[in-house]
Amino acid sequence: MTGPTWRRGLTEGGDSLFAGRPTPADEATYPTLTYEVTGRIARLTFNRPKQGNAITPDTPLDLAHAVERADLDPRVHVIVVSGRGSGFCGGYDLALFAEQDMSQASAEIPRDGTVLDPVAQARNHDPSRTWDPMVDYAMMSRFNRGFASLLHATKPTVAKLHGFCVAGGTDIALYADQIIAAADTKIGYPPTRVWGIPAAGMWAHRLGDQRAKRLLFTGDTLTGTEACEWGLAIEAPAAAELDERTEILLGRIAAMPLNQLMMAKLALNSALLAQGVATSAMVSTVFDGVARHTREGYSFVERAAESGFKQAVRERDEPFGDAGRTVHRG
Repeated sequence: MTGPTWRRGLTEGGDSLFAGRPTPADEATYPTLTYEVTGRIARLTFNRPKQGNAITPDTPLDLAHAVERADLDPRVHVIVVSGRGSGFCGGYDLALFAEQDMSQASAEIPRDGTVLDPVAQARNHDPSRTWDPMVDYAMMSRFNRGFASLLHATKPTVAKLHGFCVAGGTDIALYADQIIAAADTKIGYPPTRVWGIPAAGMWAHRLGDQRAKRLLFTGDTLTGTEACEWGLAIEAPAAAELDERTEILLGRIAAMPLNQLMMAKLALNSALLAQGVATSAMVSTVFDGVARHTREGYSFVERAAESGFKQAVRERDEPFGDAGRTVHRG
């Protein structure tokens, strides 16, 4: 092998700890995403394009497992998460969570009879019954754990955003170490207008107090360009250039020695975690549950059950003048 030895990957060279050992699988398919390793890059791609890559009970499990797979693969230097279809992720699948049809949810691990039982969770969201906030927290905190795998992985993670990254989709993206977004991407958490608080609690950590409040006090969204100007995204190329610019970023990260990347991330994460990321997530998850069980929250669910979630969301956003639009402010 030519070139400096420090440019070798962890599995390269006769003195490698992994010399003669089997090579991990390059591909895997999960209920909600696909996994592929190309060179030093692990590519996790949400794969429910017809549903806008909406979050289901499988999503956090699939993401956490795929991230762990990449984190353990000595060939992988960087992990990128993206979405197929028209956008990155449109949030939680409201056909399950707002239209009160959670009994149709599925997951790879057995849930029946546990606090994650979809029937029990549906009953806990029934306005005619007493709400148990800790049963709610048991469910939502596990979504956060799966999404937070992007932050807690020892290797760098990149979220590649296009089209839209809204509501629960931002709970995923904001846990990534780097965000690169197409200039016209719609990014934000409109459910703060009714029926939601961002459970991951990452907005203030990523944007600072005042800018986070500017978004969450209104439910307004940012374009990818604005997200870059505000420091939420590291770059916001034109949509046609997103793939190229992302590959350049991934290539530059992947060129670094793996142990250097891991040490840099762990060192920088120590400051971020000291800000209280875990506490923010706990408090935000509890308030997200509360927001779904207020008079206003129940009214939203009732409207969704009557007319469908698309109509309920349209009625939520139309007074703000941004229903279905990318630009966040008039």
